[in-house]
Amino acid sequence: MVWRVCRWVSLRVALLIVVLLGVLASAELAYGDEGGSIAIGRSMVALQGPWKFHTGDLPAWAGAKLDDSAWESVDMRAEAGAMDPTGGQSGYVPGWSAKGHPGYWGYGWYRLHVKLEPSRGTKLAIFGPNDLDDVYQLYWDGVLLGSFGNFSYAQPKTYNAQPAMFELPAEARRELEAHPGAEHVLAFRVWMDRTTLEDTPDAGGMHTAPSIGEAGVVTAIYQNNWLSLLRAVALNLVATAMFLLLGAGCVCLIFFDRSDDVYLWMGGVLLLAGTFGVAVSMGSLTQWISIPTERVFADVVYVPLSAALWVMVWWRWFRFERPRWLPYLVVGLSVLLAVINLLSLNLWFAVSPSVNALLTDVSVGLRLSLFVVSLTIVWFAIRYRGTEAWLVLVPLLLSGVSRFEPELAGLGLPVVWFPYGVTLDLAFITQFCQVLVLAVLLIRRVYRSVIEQRRKADDIKQAQEVQQVILSDTKMSFPGFDVECEYRPAREVGGDFFQILPHCSDGSLLVVAGDVTGKGLKAGMVVALLVGAIRTAAETSDDPRYVLEVLNRRLIGRGDSYATCLAMRIEADGSAVLANAGHLPPYCNDRAMEVEGSLPLGMIDGIEFPLMRFHLKDGDRLTLISDGIIEATDARGNLFGFERTGELLANPISAGELATAAQKFGQDDDISVICVTRVAEFDQVLV
Repeated sequence: MVWRVCRWVSLRVALLIVVLLGVLASAELAYGDEGGSIAIGRSMVALQGPWKFHTGDLPAWAGAKLDDSAWESVDMRAEAGAMDPTGGQSGYVPGWSAKGHPGYWGYGWYRLHVKLEPSRGTKLAIFGPNDLDDVYQLYWDGVLLGSFGNFSYAQPKTYNAQPAMFELPAEARRELEAHPGAEHVLAFRVWMDRTTLEDTPDAGGMHTAPSIGEAGVVTAIYQNNWLSLLRAVALNLVATAMFLLLGAGCVCLIFFDRSDDVYLWMGGVLLLAGTFGVAVSMGSLTQWISIPTERVFADVVYVPLSAALWVMVWWRWFRFERPRWLPYLVVGLSVLLAVINLLSLNLWFAVSPSVNALLTDVSVGLRLSLFVVSLTIVWFAIRYRGTEAWLVLVPLLLSGVSRFEPELAGLGLPVVWFPYGVTLDLAFITQFCQVLVLAVLLIRRVYRSVIEQRRKADDIKQAQEVQQVILSDTKMSFPGFDVECEYRPAREVGGDFFQILPHCSDGSLLVVAGDVTGKGLKAGMVVALLVGAIRTAAETSDDPRYVLEVLNRRLIGRGDSYATCLAMRIEADGSAVLANAGHLPPYCNDRAMEVEGSLPLGMIDGIEFPLMRFHLKDGDRLTLISDGIIEATDARGNLFGFERTGELLANPISAGELATAAQKFGQDDDISVICVTRVAEFDQVLV
């Protein structure tokens, strides 16, 4: 597929070269002898004049019978070696601002009297001026042939100069064949916007001569000029693609490490740069984006927003938190810069040159201020962070150079080069180097993030293993009791805990179950603390109230670490005492027991937890559940709830089956189930 594309392009280029050689061999350049005739064969002739020129606008100036002898004469011959300072095209002619009309903007008319002798059957076309400020309409003997730009508004919409060609209509061709050598008038109605004066000191009207010739030759020249324009913007397209790809990659990295928001900041500023590159390319290659729209986007949106975002990128890159007012300062400076740049565009009213110069100086000062803020952030990072900050200094300086390219050009420094017809400017060089350095920095940061995430994963795995060790076994049997435990954490490490501790002398059983607020590693650390406290307290006393009081003292003063808990001692004869600290009541068989409520552990020091006494008969089953069972939620938002739990417990069901039912329903929190069944010792031995 690639070979076919390359072959097709090669054939097209070879054909174009052959046509161009034929044009150069047969072309006759008309230097404007008004009385002479132009013989048109398979050639194209540059209409260098002298043209008649007049400022202002009257519809009658398009007519063939207008006496324009009193108009100014304008020669479109270019001086030797003259080149467009922006696009690099040769044959550049200064505009009307440098020819007696400084500061003038608006309409201007160019008229040329031509005598043509085309071969019979020859189709003629006119190739419009390649470089012109800003848009134009083309007339042939008072008849509108076409236009470049949008003249449907009171003030025409202007666009960047692009190649344009216009075929003479059949009626005009018949007139030429019927009266060869007759005089005809070619007229250009040109409009230049006020803002164009600020960009080019010799702006105004045509900077290259239009041409007329055989339609096939004009088409070849037209296509060649489009290729030249594509070469001129090729590097901008490359830079745009680099910014968009790197920006999209940065945004995707946030899914890899959600804790590092610098990926969003950097992705945003790179995507903004790529979007600006797309707008510039569309403005150069199409008539979708007008010059005023492009300038507003560049000066009012892109420049201030980009400068502010780069400051925030380095602010977040080094994870600075102080001074807290710095982001507000950056927002204020960028908004002020946007307002100043908007005023300097002269979109709605004319600003005097002195005021405009002041606005320009203020704009430069604001851009410099934002750059200095970025430089200050990196300087502090160099003092405290070392190597990484030195690496960041490279893209920061590169972005600063590209940000002040117009000012560097104003100082006479070379900022644009044209190797092989490709426009190579300082901005592209700095942007290319900037992207490479940023890619290296991002790879380095991602690598360090991978190492950090692996370390955290190892820590979590070790915490999970520790939690599995300190919690009770899944199935246990004691004299007179069968115990089942099931634990399903919502994450790798959960916040539910339970302990089953038999008393070796009197045959009683201490059961403690609870739920720490929160999830994850922090909750798991609190669980380890509480399990250790339970075991320590049980060595002193297995009184449920005493156990809860010990746990409460351990949690007091530990910030937002709270826990619900239920402690219960069951004697060998089935009598039981229960103390509750805000935990869910247990189920006796399939009915929830009525337990007095209380505050969770860790909220108030010295609280007295309520006690409840009851008796278990042989075969009775106590089921202790965490709120992860009750609060399980399905896709429609329905809760698993108490009623569904009671219905399941009404039938023989294991702790694992109950946990699985809630988990499949929709687990949102840690799930723990403890089932204690009182059995006769004789039955237990048979089992």
